[in-house]
Amino acid sequence: MLPGNNHHSGDGDTPLANRTSGRRSATPESRIKRIAKTEAKALVKAEKRGDVTVANVLPVASRTARGTKKPAILNLAVMAIVVPGLFCTVALPAYAFQEHNDDAANSSAELQALKENGAQTVAVSEDLVAAAVLRDNYTATSAAEMRRIALAAAYRSYSGPSVRQYLANPPYPNFDLNQVVEVAKQYQGVPYRFGGSDPSGFDCSGFTMYVYAQFGIALPHSSSRQITGGTVIAPSAALPGDLVAMDGGGHIGIYLGGNTMIDAGTPGTVISIRDIYNPNRVFVRYGI
Repeated sequence: MLPGNNHHSGDGDTPLANRTSGRRSATPESRIKRIAKTEAKALVKAEKRGDVTVANVLPVASRTARGTKKPAILNLAVMAIVVPGLFCTVALPAYAFQEHNDDAANSSAELQALKENGAQTVAVSEDLVAAAVLRDNYTATSAAEMRRIALAAAYRSYSGPSVRQYLANPPYPNFDLNQVVEVAKQYQGVPYRFGGSDPSGFDCSGFTMYVYAQFGIALPHSSSRQITGGTVIAPSAALPGDLVAMDGGGHIGIYLGGNTMIDAGTPGTVISIRDIYNPNRVFVRYGI
């Protein structure tokens, strides 16, 4: 191009100021390749001169490469063994626990199914009347009851004084109503016996007759006659130790005060203290 001619030539040349280099900027990879080629050429030249041989260089490079790869391979081996081991250590207990839970759930489901499928029913007629449930009539035996039982056993084999003997020789010659009460209480537990007049068994009038005989007072063996043989007194004047009759003279006992008496009741019972069950009662006094 001539000086001063700044137009483009027909062959496509451009001014030097406007030209750009056709080379690309070098990258690290391209530099490494050039260095490797340069070293390879130098190695070939050195071998031709006889300075070195490829056999002496390659084993070193090979060993260097193997030495570099060995830690990596060892690390991979360790990871291949240790990581699965750790995974199994963590996973197996959880798996076993889950299996145990599954077994328990299955067992519970089977039990529920058995209850539902194996349930038994009984058809009951509507006109069937349910039986009443009763408690057994058992009670604890107290010490006092045991003592009365022992006394009753002793009285059944009684061989002591009779009414006639007491009247002939009374142990309490001075009549005292309070003492009458004390003597009467001694015979609690003696069984009722129709016609009985001693501690082997009493009826109502036989009991009063036996107690009063120990004070030298003779009573007939009849409740109605015991009423007529004494003095009828007002209820307000009655004292413990007086006789109390009821049922139109059909029953008699010894008054204890308040609304209580001690008597021989009915067959199957024993001498005991209880309430006066009939409000139409009559009080009779002897010894006045």
